[in-house]
Amino acid sequence: MTRRVLRTTPPLSDAFDAIRAELGIEEAFGAAALEEAAAAAAAGPGGERPRSEFPFVTIDPPGSRDLDQALHVARRPAGGGYRVSYAIADLAAFVRPGGALDAAVWARGVTMYAPDRATPLHPPVLSEGAASLLEGEDRPAVLWTLDLDADGAQTAVDVRRAVVRSTARLDYAGVQAQLDAGTAPEVLVLLAEVGRLREAQERARGGVSLPQPQQEVVPADGGEWQVAYRASLPVEGFNAQVSLLTGMAAADLMLAAGAGVLRTLPPPDQRALDRLRRTAAALGVAWPDGASYPEFIRSLDPAVPAHAAVLQEATGVMRGAGYVAFDGERPAQARHGAIADEYAHVTAPLRRLADRYALECALAAAAGTAPPAWVRERLDALPEAMMAADRRASGLERAAIDLVEAALLEHRVGQVFEAVVVDDGSVQVADPAVRARCDGDPPVGERVRVRLARADVAARTVRFTYEGRSP
Repeated sequence: MTRRVLRTTPPLSDAFDAIRAELGIEEAFGAAALEEAAAAAAAGPGGERPRSEFPFVTIDPPGSRDLDQALHVARRPAGGGYRVSYAIADLAAFVRPGGALDAAVWARGVTMYAPDRATPLHPPVLSEGAASLLEGEDRPAVLWTLDLDADGAQTAVDVRRAVVRSTARLDYAGVQAQLDAGTAPEVLVLLAEVGRLREAQERARGGVSLPQPQQEVVPADGGEWQVAYRASLPVEGFNAQVSLLTGMAAADLMLAAGAGVLRTLPPPDQRALDRLRRTAAALGVAWPDGASYPEFIRSLDPAVPAHAAVLQEATGVMRGAGYVAFDGERPAQARHGAIADEYAHVTAPLRRLADRYALECALAAAAGTAPPAWVRERLDALPEAMMAADRRASGLERAAIDLVEAALLEHRVGQVFEAVVVDDGSVQVADPAVRARCDGDPPVGERVRVRLARADVAARTVRFTYEGRSP
């Protein structure tokens, strides 16, 4: 991970607050919404539910308390293969449709993440308390049971409400260390087995996951900040495959029943694919004849600078992600191009509004009934609400990174840096981990020397000028 510690005086907390205000991100919940959340937390979910006795575990970033998912993986005793039990926080057990809390959640859409703090979709009494799948606590959940054959293909699915208990709160780095050392318990060993098999299934159906290092702003000691690129651990991919498996199973259920909400993405844009080929050629990265886009992406190593530049360009190949709701007629565009299948968001209801509705549709489909009236009444409004929320969340993330990049570099104007030109007019600097515009027509895909011309904290802008190719 490339890091550069940022020391600023005064701290950037006021600037983060200004970004939230600029984007219209409301942090405080109204009194009525808070009262409803507290009452729901105190009352519990109500109703009778069967109890699952599986020893579930959660795997999340260190310190997380908004825990949406808990899993258990076991070998199937008859016929071979695996049984994946995936418990998802049941927010419908706490949020009254049409109430003040429901209105506040609709206004937010998603949890908003900034470097200094998150702005949660639900009040913490729920998102970090009564609705979160915390270790050692009985919690209401939507329990998915997914049977897989020995090759990782899904053979059966069941979804119903249950009470579950997580027995361990794990983090990605710790799980990966156990897997690497050969000391992981069986549930984690089987998660890795299932994850690899599902990755093979993804390859077989033509899906693709970008192994791209994520640029992030993270806290350092003493209230300082640092900007970094973080490569994902293998276990994060394994865990993501279980989420994808569940989302695809949910989409199949909803499409068969004729009501639901899907996450969609058009197929790759040909002009973007052509641009990616040119970038790869300029960087000396071979794209073998006959290799598909997914095959080429899987051949890249994000630890290699030239490959990382190609992967950065690849983010523009598939654009137009959205949501489509339906109640009756199958939507014309139902597929997710990157997953190469139909897919729905159902595994993060603490952090995404749409998941609560998709879960209800999946439960109804599995039971052979119609979704509740409160779900059907608002299905049509979900795509627009989610897209607006996603735009705000992306804007917050990008503005925070731009701010910290500018603050990090404001005292280095005039200095020369080594960089890679990742597209027309943009360069990627390795240290610090900054991507910015560059004047002077730098050649795409080349290693170059650039001079920092501007680092304006107030405008959240960084600008370089092209000095020439690197020797």
